[in-house]
Amino acid sequence: MTLNRRLLTLLAGLVAGLVATASLALFMIAGRYFLGVTPPPEAIPDRVAPLLSIQTFFGLFNDYGGYNGLKKFGIRSGTTGVVVAGLVAGLVYPLIAESVRSRRAGTGWFGIPKHGLAFILGATLVLWLASVVFLWPVLVTNFKGFPPFDARLVTMGWYLLSYVVGFGVVLLVAYRLITERVGVATVARAPVTPPVERDIEMVTARMDAGAVSGAAAPLPASRPIIARHPLPVARPVARRSLLAVILAGILVLPSWALFRRLYGMAAFAYDGRPYSGTGIQPITPNAEFYSVTKNVIDPRISTGVWRLEVFGRVNVPRTYSYDDLTQLAPYEQESTLMCISNRIGSGLFSNALWDGVQLRTILNEAGVQEGAVEVKLYGADGYIDTFAIDKALDSTTMLAHTMNGEPLPQKHGGPVRLLVPGLFGEKNIKWITGIEVVDYDAKGFYEQQGWGPNFAPYTRSDFYSPQVAGNNRFRDPFQAGQRATVKGRAFAGDRGLQRIEFSPDDGQTWQPVRVTYPGTDLTWVFWEADWQVPNQPGEYVVSSRAVDGNGDPQIPEAQDTVPQGAHGYHRVTATVR
Repeated sequence: MTLNRRLLTLLAGLVAGLVATASLALFMIAGRYFLGVTPPPEAIPDRVAPLLSIQTFFGLFNDYGGYNGLKKFGIRSGTTGVVVAGLVAGLVYPLIAESVRSRRAGTGWFGIPKHGLAFILGATLVLWLASVVFLWPVLVTNFKGFPPFDARLVTMGWYLLSYVVGFGVVLLVAYRLITERVGVATVARAPVTPPVERDIEMVTARMDAGAVSGAAAPLPASRPIIARHPLPVARPVARRSLLAVILAGILVLPSWALFRRLYGMAAFAYDGRPYSGTGIQPITPNAEFYSVTKNVIDPRISTGVWRLEVFGRVNVPRTYSYDDLTQLAPYEQESTLMCISNRIGSGLFSNALWDGVQLRTILNEAGVQEGAVEVKLYGADGYIDTFAIDKALDSTTMLAHTMNGEPLPQKHGGPVRLLVPGLFGEKNIKWITGIEVVDYDAKGFYEQQGWGPNFAPYTRSDFYSPQVAGNNRFRDPFQAGQRATVKGRAFAGDRGLQRIEFSPDDGQTWQPVRVTYPGTDLTWVFWEADWQVPNQPGEYVVSSRAVDGNGDPQIPEAQDTVPQGAHGYHRVTATVR
């Protein structure tokens, strides 16, 4: 094959690869939008993230401008990888299909070289198998709310269809349509002795006669097999190639339309949103409740589709629909949620009134077997976390479907989420679809990175009014000699609070506060204190502290959020003029 001919076949493969890649992208985006199947560019970051150390994880935050920046990078790099892989496959295909061995083997279905067909079928099946093996832990993801077992089946089936049909078949057909083979194969003459050569000429004549009459003349049984010359090398047809490029562009249009719809649902606008400031309320409005998510696009689940699967070390595995769940014994509870990444004085926690059903009602119906150690919880977004079976059977652990009297909002885990008072928000699974009872110490998403092992919030108390700036200074100065009122909130997980105190002089003296919202043992407490502002202008440090319901005082020393959550006194500088 001449260099020019080889370059032309590579160009034809590149065009076919472009069409196949556009087709694969459409399959992936359509699967995500209509079936809730997580495409590989979205699944791979979820698979890799738990394997990263905390230091590496936060280092990537710094490199890419925070969690949202890292999410965008993950999607961009994954999408780029798909495109590059598709084009490379398009370049490799003609090297296989146009090899001498392949052309000598002839063509099969639709005039496609047999070796080329085998290569693409084998490559797509190997890719599918590799995807299933590597992504197995996150194949339980389904953004429409299928339970784990069904989600895996749907995802595996859609991946197989996307790889084999969406890419492989399209590549084969595209290459076949944009190329043509000029010339016909002839019979090869093997080096033989002159008498045999005469027989070969006779055989050739018989074959030619058969071709004319429409039936091949039989070869003499005693004669050697005659090999054909290889098929001619395929060459691209310019007009067909242009039409193929246009087709690729046409396939991009619905992909782009679906992508824009999905991007419009992205969580960038509310991920990491705190609930803070001077106007915070004891019961947080749903629209202002703090929000943290690992996802680029959160699940959007219909109550008619959602299912909850209970399996593992249970006597009777169960599957619940939304209607099944709402017909169980109702349970109402006020409790506070807080993210493990919430620094002292920050607002990644909120309080609400929840309605639903106690988790132990579900577990008792299934029958927890002896030897159970933990529950392993599955979210529709592929998020997995765990905690002890005793905590799962605690009366305060619940499945919530209502928040402050309204159906649980989608971005807060609707239609159903788990609430585990006394543990950080990471354990309170949103969009829950699976509960597996296990007999071993399983590790959740963040625990695999090195968070924990303690996931119980430390006792804390902080200021929210007057406005506190990000550098732990009151935003506005105080007037010397006047009386001011400072307000704060305290929280101790599920342990309740015995006492809260305020210090006007950085811990040298302490005075009791007035509780303005006592809450419950599972919620925060709002308080206020009067401060006699010093007569002398300058800078002063005020602080607060609390004692939990067990009588244990708040830890005064400062600790950052990694790896078990923050603790320490909230020390705020006040400027007096």
